Amino acid sequence: MKQILSAIALSCCAVVFSSAAWAGEKLSLNEISGYLNGMKTATASFTQINDDGTLTTGKLYLHRPGRMRFEYEGTGGGTVVAGAGAVRIHDPKSNQPPETFPLKRTPLSIILAKQVDLGRANMVVGHGFDGTSTVVRAQDPENPDYGSLELMFTGEPVELRKWVVHDGAGGKTTVILGALETGMRLPSTLFSAGGGGNSP
Repeated sequence: MKQILSAIALSCCAVVFSSAAWAGEKLSLNEISGYLNGMKTATASFTQINDDGTLTTGKLYLHRPGRMRFEYEGTGGGTVVAGAGAVRIHDPKSNQPPETFPLKRTPLSIILAKQVDLGRANMVVGHGFDGTSTVVRAQDPENPDYGSLELMFTGEPVELRKWVVHDGAGGKTTVILGALETGMRLPSTLFSAGGGGNSP
């Protein structure tokens, strides 16, 4: 259960990146906001580093605005589904009903917003470049106690590679993404309360 809760940490992943060099320069906040706003649907494999150092893997489905699904691999892997303004955590190893809480209380709400605007006052608390990728750390300016989301992007073309969720309790969950595929049709059942899809 801790591993699944860490997904939302209220969430998130790590896969070994390609050895190919990532060329480019620091991306502006406007470029990153435009990239996220232009991403309507996407899928990717992921590896997640949980706060306790354990690793989990699975597949991510994203349908902006407001919808995201993590499917964890392995026996009893479980799912984390964001949709209809809520996050629903299903742990098949638990005898308890799925846990549900508001999406707006998780840092992931920043990139699932209908209109991403990283230029909004007090939203971005860090914006740097490590020589290969641009790293942005953002929070809900009205609710900084909900935690923050650190995003890593490469350029030429712009692509989201990784994020780190820092929850309000001090926990950290890292999600490293495989290659993102975008622009596909995703069934609404993937993001419904019933779960749908190919969940374990």
